[in-house]
Amino acid sequence: MAAVNVQEKKKEIKVPRKYQAGSIEKSKGTNKQAGKKIGGTVGIFIFLTVLGLFMALPIYLAVIMSIKPVHELFVFPPKLYVIDPTLDNFRDMFQTLSDMWVPFSRYVFNSVFVTVCVTVAQCVFASMAAFVLAKCRIPGNNFMNKLIVTSLLYQSNVIYIMQYIVMARLGMINTYWALILPSVASPMCLFLMRQSMTTVPDAMIEAAKVDGANMFTICWRIVMPNQKPALMTMIIFAFQAAWNIQGGTLVYKESLKTLPTVVQQAASAGLARAGVAMAAAVFMLVPPIVIFMMAQKNVIETMAHSGIKD
Repeated sequence: MAAVNVQEKKKEIKVPRKYQAGSIEKSKGTNKQAGKKIGGTVGIFIFLTVLGLFMALPIYLAVIMSIKPVHELFVFPPKLYVIDPTLDNFRDMFQTLSDMWVPFSRYVFNSVFVTVCVTVAQCVFASMAAFVLAKCRIPGNNFMNKLIVTSLLYQSNVIYIMQYIVMARLGMINTYWALILPSVASPMCLFLMRQSMTTVPDAMIEAAKVDGANMFTICWRIVMPNQKPALMTMIIFAFQAAWNIQGGTLVYKESLKTLPTVVQQAASAGLARAGVAMAAAVFMLVPPIVIFMMAQKNVIETMAHSGIKD
């Protein structure tokens, strides 16, 4: 009887599921899928690394060329490193720009003044216009939104002649207005803010209206405090575009020219000033990089994840 009981207990013993044949095949399939995911992640990481290095190569070359002495600038084939680094190019750059008709500090002031005015004006006007297009029901709203998207396809170069005619008749040539006003309207910044404000719940706006808030109060005290990521992104775009404004076709007075215009004039003197041109390029890169580093924590990655959602 004892032998029979032992045999019955052996029959009652169940094999765990993880040791069954079907479960083993499923685990193998799961391991294959996990291997594919890891392989895909590694491939994406390698691709992004190569892409990042490719994008950083121009900045690296500009820095390297700016600290090369003159006799290394014309070595062929060109080398990606410096044998005898020097800061003479930066010294020559400041000396060349200081020998202009106006002091170098005047060019810096013009660039800073124009950049600050354009950046602040773009943020104010783009935010107010985006609020109206995103949260106000007005006739022709859809048409204006489509017009903004269409305007992203065209560069500002196509309207240079029309801008010059309008400003000449308004008497804005050789003034700061010629550098500031054409850059205030930015379709990209307007589209960016509008897409971000569409994620704000309508219930929040309706509740503010019930409490007696007007549209101006709703825009600046309710909606805009929740648009900090989009606003920081817009500041980066606006600052970069405004810092590179030349305006050589609209401003002829030396005392009103911006720093990029003067740097371009100094760099166009020939191959003898190639090092000065590279030093000027590095000098012009510093302010946008500083602004980006200060605002990078608030930069939005995609418009789908910005703003507030219901």
